[in-house]
Amino acid sequence: MYRFLLTPRWWGINVFVLLAIPFCVFMGSWQLSRFEARVDDHRSAKEQAESAGTQAASPLAELLPVDKATSGRRTTATGQYGKQLLVPDRRLDGKDGYYVLTLLRTDGGKALPVVRGWLPGSADSAKAPAPPAGRVTVTGTLQASETPGDNGVRAQGGLPAGQTSAISAASLVNLVPYDLYDAWVTLDTADSGMTAVPATAAADTGLDLKAFQNLGYTGEWFVFAGFVVFMWFRLLRREVEFVRDAELGILPEEPDAGSADRPRPVQEDASTPVR
Repeated sequence: MYRFLLTPRWWGINVFVLLAIPFCVFMGSWQLSRFEARVDDHRSAKEQAESAGTQAASPLAELLPVDKATSGRRTTATGQYGKQLLVPDRRLDGKDGYYVLTLLRTDGGKALPVVRGWLPGSADSAKAPAPPAGRVTVTGTLQASETPGDNGVRAQGGLPAGQTSAISAASLVNLVPYDLYDAWVTLDTADSGMTAVPATAAADTGLDLKAFQNLGYTGEWFVFAGFVVFMWFRLLRREVEFVRDAELGILPEEPDAGSADRPRPVQEDASTPVR
């Protein structure tokens, strides 16, 4: 009864099923591992943020380049403040405002973007406090360069001189005459008259939409695997029933080829008068 499984048609079906099921399971497991990794990153970032206030500040050189492990760590750097820029459209505690960003020219020759604080209202260079003169040592939280379009960072152009939309080396390279670190620091204590800007978690470490997309894709791949198994059993059952009926001499009725060409008799309506 099951000899039909050796036909070329069923060989193709079986090979497809044997390849499709492991592939779907593998993809579902991979998506699940991506979700679990994001959960672990979120937990680590939360623990790091909670312990940041008690950690001793490390020299900047020891924490570069910035990654998930070093983003959010407290650091210290020494140098002289240089060019100052404003970062508009930044909300803090539900209020609109802007960051005051000043470039710290370090002893290493590169400049470190330092967010000295936040001010409410529209960006106004006249209201932004001037940076301290002379040699200074800053202590704050290390942050990775921002990416326009992510985490609320607007990708906008045409800003007035002295403003930037994102805090990143790529955005600042054409605005300042210094070599830049691919990182920035937000001060633990804001300069006078400003509010300190809290640190944010590293990118791809939160339970955001991407994380739950991974979880959704996990379910989809396992559903696909189940659907493949279901369809294989359905085709098998139908083929077995066909073979059994054939052995009993029960064959499906075939329509009469000439019946379609024959004109159907016209039934007279009883209401039509006979002439």
